[in-house]
Amino acid sequence: MGAHEASKVIHALYNDDEILMDAVKKVKGEHHHIEEIFCPFPVHGLDKAMGLAPTRLAITAFMYGITGLSVAIWLTWYTMIHDWPQDIGGKPNFSWATNMPAFVPIMFELTVFFAAHLMVITFYMRSKIWPFKEAENPDPRTTDDHFLMEIPVHGNEEELKTLLAATGAVEINVVDKH
Repeated sequence: MGAHEASKVIHALYNDDEILMDAVKKVKGEHHHIEEIFCPFPVHGLDKAMGLAPTRLAITAFMYGITGLSVAIWLTWYTMIHDWPQDIGGKPNFSWATNMPAFVPIMFELTVFFAAHLMVITFYMRSKIWPFKEAENPDPRTTDDHFLMEIPVHGNEEELKTLLAATGAVEINVVDKH
């Protein structure tokens, strides 16, 4: 196998998400590696069908929420109890715990704020997406109505073409991956 062949991939295009799911199961059943699938919208169960590991983003969201809650607790204690205690409506200002019900909206909002904003940043960093980055999309039709399955070629081009044609691919192209 030459260096040129190692950089070749097959792009199989599908026009229906259910046909794509069946195709993924058949391709994985034949023990072929699927490099990537480009979709115009999220396809439920596709990650499981491809055999991808579960995401750990939920764990990071929880940690970011806990960080936001901690900041909110510190902020309410520091501003209302330690730094500038005030007698508002006859409430005691020497104890955070007795005033905590008044701080619940602040704690909730900062928990959500930290989780949401830090999750967006984490998602973009994990996905290697940043401002002005060029799209890695190999075919613009995958942003509209087609699904593209990318499979590396390792001397089995004809076998893969036959398999993909049998799975219902509407178009099969062999391209050099850059």
